[in-house]
Order: sequence, then structure tokens, then C-alpha cells
Amino acid sequence: MDEERQATFGPDGELETEAPEATGTNDFGEETGADETDGGFNRYAVVSLLQKAIRRGDEEVAAWCAWELARSGFGWNLWDRLNTFVVEDLKADTQAPLLVGRYEDLAERWDMDSRRGQMAAVQAALVVARARAAREGANAVNGFHAVAAERADAHDRGEEPTHTFPVTADDLSADGEYDVALDGHTGEGKRLGRSSPFFRVHGARVGPEGETDVSARWKRLFLTLDEYDYTDEQIEHALSAVDPGDRWTEPDF
Repeated sequence: MDEERQATFGPDGELETEAPEATGTNDFGEETGADETDGGFNRYAVVSLLQKAIRRGDEEVAAWCAWELARSGFGWNLWDRLNTFVVEDLKADTQAPLLVGRYEDLAERWDMDSRRGQMAAVQAALVVARARAAREGANAVNGFHAVAAERADAHDRGEEPTHTFPVTADDLSADGEYDVALDGHTGEGKRLGRSSPFFRVHGARVGPEGETDVSARWKRLFLTLDEYDYTDEQIEHALSAVDPGDRWTEPDF
């Protein structure tokens, strides 16, 4: 065994050696081009395939792409793209961004030329490929930009836009649908004299499950002992869960 290579145990317990440093040649002993991987592939094509494999949930292809980039000296490109993919291609409630960040830290600690560094890369790709694929953020941004352009064009034509944002200026005004947002943290809320009680009774409500039992107990205690004199009705409303069928209607007290 080459004494310059470090012995280590592989994922199945077998004795292995650390992967050698990049030599500037591909698997066939030929000099690699500027954007060529060790397997003889174009790295841009491999990166694109990685993203498509993640979107389509193809774990094996995603794992291979990550390994190919990692072993070929393109680990920096891999981590940059994986961190982009978790924003562009996954449902927002996934834990993949946190796990990818952790695997990246481990890969950097171990070095991407090592087998452990490459395993971290593969693990990260598998995490993303197994997560729920959904381009929520990308589609939202694209959709909102398209509506903004349509609104501006309609304004220039002196017409009403065919599409608008989910919130209008009238909605976000006193007595509008989202009136509750105009608490003392906003200029309009201050003008309306909405001090801390308005926020605590109306603006701080959560839903649809409502506060946890312990949180509700603490909030009730605070409202009971606060310098402001809350009615029993106000306290009960402050502790009530927001109705998912009617999230924005608030009583006038």
C-alpha cells in the first residue's frame, strides 16, 4: 500500500485509503480540461443533471453527481449549487438546508479529496433528493414579479390590471381586511392610538392551534397583572386560536 495515503475504515468497515489528491488527469490518464471532471464529463452538465435528479427524486443519479463533482475538485461548485437547490427546489418546511450546511462543514473539515469528504457530499445530495420537491419560492417570486409588471403596464395604459397582488392598498388600511396589522409598530397604528393592548389582544394571536397550554397560562398571567385593565372578554379573545377559515376578522373592542 502506498505509504503516502492515509489508511481509514470505509462505510462498511473495510480498510481503505484516502482518495489521492487530484492529479490533473482524468480516469484514463488524460489531461483534464478546465471544466472537465475526472470521469470525463463537463461539470456544467453534471451540475444541471444534479438539479434535475433532485427535482425528480432520483437518488442514485444525485449521489453520483455529487461524488463526481467532489472527487474532481469541484466541491466548491457542488456546495454552492446544493445550497441554491434547497431554496429553489424544495418545499419550505424541509430540514434539508440545515443538514446540507452541516454536511458542508464536515466536508470542509475532512477535505473534499478524502473519502469522508466525498461521503459528506453524497449524503447531502441524498438529503436533498429525498426531500419534498416543490419550487414554491421560485414560483412565488416569478409570479409576483409578473403581477408587478402587469400592474405597472396597466397603470401606464390608464386601465385596471388583469391580475393584482393578494393584498391591495385598501386591504392594508384602517378598516380594511388586514386592519389588524396596523398596530402601534406602524405609523398608521400610532395615528389611530393603538398602543400595547391592541397588539396583545389582537395582533399577537396565533393559529390555527392557538397557544400551547403553558404559553396560554403565562399570557393569561401577564394580561391579568399588566398595568392595562383588560376585560375578561379581551383576555379570552387574546388567548383564542385564529380561525383558519377567517384569519383576519377581529372584534371591535
